[in-house]
Amino acid sequence: MEQNWRRGLVSDSAEDGQLVDHCHPATYRNPEPAGRYNLVVIGGGAAGLVSAGGASMFGGKVALIERALLGGDCLTFGCVPSKAILRAARAIYDQRSAERFGGRWSQEPTVDFGAVMRRLRQVRARISQHDSVERFTTTYGVEVHLGEARFLNRETIEVDGRRLHFSRAIVASGGRPAIPVIPGLEEAGYETNETIFGRTTLPDQLVVLGAGPVGCELAQAFQRFGSQVTLIEPQRRILPREDPEISQILADRLRREGVRLHLGTRPVRVERTAEGKRRIHLPSETGDGEIQIVCDTILVATGRAPHLEGLCLERAGIAFSAAGIQVNDLLQTTNKRVYAAGDVCSAHKFTHAADAMARIAVRNALFAGRERVSRLLIPHCTYTDPEIAHLGWNGMEETSSIDAEQIETRTEDLCHNDRALLDGEEEGRVRLHIHRRTGKLVGASIAARHAGDLLATIAVAMTAGITIKSLARTILPYPTQAEAIRRIADQYTLDQWGPRQRGLLRRWLAWQRR
Repeated sequence: MEQNWRRGLVSDSAEDGQLVDHCHPATYRNPEPAGRYNLVVIGGGAAGLVSAGGASMFGGKVALIERALLGGDCLTFGCVPSKAILRAARAIYDQRSAERFGGRWSQEPTVDFGAVMRRLRQVRARISQHDSVERFTTTYGVEVHLGEARFLNRETIEVDGRRLHFSRAIVASGGRPAIPVIPGLEEAGYETNETIFGRTTLPDQLVVLGAGPVGCELAQAFQRFGSQVTLIEPQRRILPREDPEISQILADRLRREGVRLHLGTRPVRVERTAEGKRRIHLPSETGDGEIQIVCDTILVATGRAPHLEGLCLERAGIAFSAAGIQVNDLLQTTNKRVYAAGDVCSAHKFTHAADAMARIAVRNALFAGRERVSRLLIPHCTYTDPEIAHLGWNGMEETSSIDAEQIETRTEDLCHNDRALLDGEEEGRVRLHIHRRTGKLVGASIAARHAGDLLATIAVAMTAGITIKSLARTILPYPTQAEAIRRIADQYTLDQWGPRQRGLLRRWLAWQRR
């Protein structure tokens, strides 16, 4: 088990040694359980840490179980390392693009990939202090148990040979990479997000399977570092869950930067060559032959699967499927004592979603709350360049209760925004969806270099029920790209004045001139 979670770390790295010392220290010994716990949490990722820390801060007796590193995927294999290399890739891209701002270089900037990855490990090790065993045991008073958890019955969990009896429990065991069934893939070998950040050398040729958020982010980053990247996606466009016009902006950028896109296709088989490379066979566009792509490394980024293995959920009467643990709108499982939060039960596989769900689970489990997960407004952002951010309705949700005929969509291209022009970031778009009757925002999609930050304004407005007219009255500093949002609000408000109102206003102004 230990060897499995260490495989994405650099064994002789001082930084990764510090990460392990913080989040799974070799000298740590699990405490002896005593009495019944108010809450036992399985999983030390975002949802688990928030659940355990929150419950303990309010006086609960809490045990937290983690089989690998506290901090979970976000810290070790997800948000933290990926954003570290994305920032490095952006710095390198900006240096190469400096000529358009008047910069001149005597030679092409080079990339020290080893230094890029060292910085990643250094930053991750610093951040890991926030998720450390010491912090959660001493600051929050949580009993941390390192090891594999399994249910023994409806109110008992075993870890490291010890039995923990609980009044309530939260399963927050997270997820893992979902690996597609492709003949020869296992034999040829591949990377996932759990291993790619342990690399110390840059692959010359990289094939990325899956053009979702992870695939697009890493494809662009490695292309900027100097790899020749090929991105393969079975859907006919990248980021297939996003607004098509918004995701097309990113597709155009990736192509211009040199990423080779193969969309609407999937590998039929993979093999390892005599030289140790990987050969991927794709059906040709005409369907009467094959395309062969040879690469050094394959990165699988085809989605996530819930981590359920070894939990023995059936012993606790907890229903589950391949999609995850079955929960109701209160995040309660089929065992009324047990709740679930995060990737293990949600289609929204984001750290901030796991955080929000954990808060709901704790309130409902320990404090007789009735908060419903369906009421959450969960934004998300793909941290490419430009970023692609989305919240709420975008017309693509098959199960949406919103009547599309009641929605008016307004769009503002960033080529009309002064700050975007000044920064050379005019390749972007803001799209807002407004309910015609109430004037409230029901959704937004943004492509911009800092789309995630721009979306924060929309998230506040939607959460507070602020109307588009109120946004039009909001004063924003000039120049900012957020003005694109207010420009839409201004135009929408102006367009509400029909011919009759405009006629009355003209007569009023004419009367004033007498």
